Amino acid sequence: MKNNMVPDTPKLTFAKKERLKSKKLFETLFAEGKSLREPPLKLIYTKTPAEQDVPVKVAVVAPKKKFKRAVDRNRIKRLLREAYRLNKPLIFNNIEGNFAFIFLYLGHKMPDYEEIEKAMKQLLVAFLKKESHEKNP
Repeated sequence: MKNNMVPDTPKLTFAKKERLKSKKLFETLFAEGKSLREPPLKLIYTKTPAEQDVPVKVAVVAPKKKFKRAVDRNRIKRLLREAYRLNKPLIFNNIEGNFAFIFLYLGHKMPDYEEIEKAMKQLLVAFLKKESHEKNP
């Protein structure tokens, strides 16, 4: 069956090497990262050194203050990762350079997937517009 696949289709995976795990990079993002909001999500991003093996490193966050149960936080993080995974070709095909992203969930109630995916698409498009304006003033 592999022979029937189109060679140009992007892999819609979220590999371990794409995850943001560096404590130093987390601190840099929160200290000097730029942000975009599309309720109920917030994107914090910064340009990173060129030594990364992937163009974008991503982390997702669900607040413990609003969602006391770990089950709820884990569900939100799963939804965020899935929405990013399915929409990452928007980013990978249209950026130059390396970035680090943190997606924060800011809502007060448990989200459904459609709400998360819609906000994720809008955030990624807004990011692309902002980056292209900064690159070409």
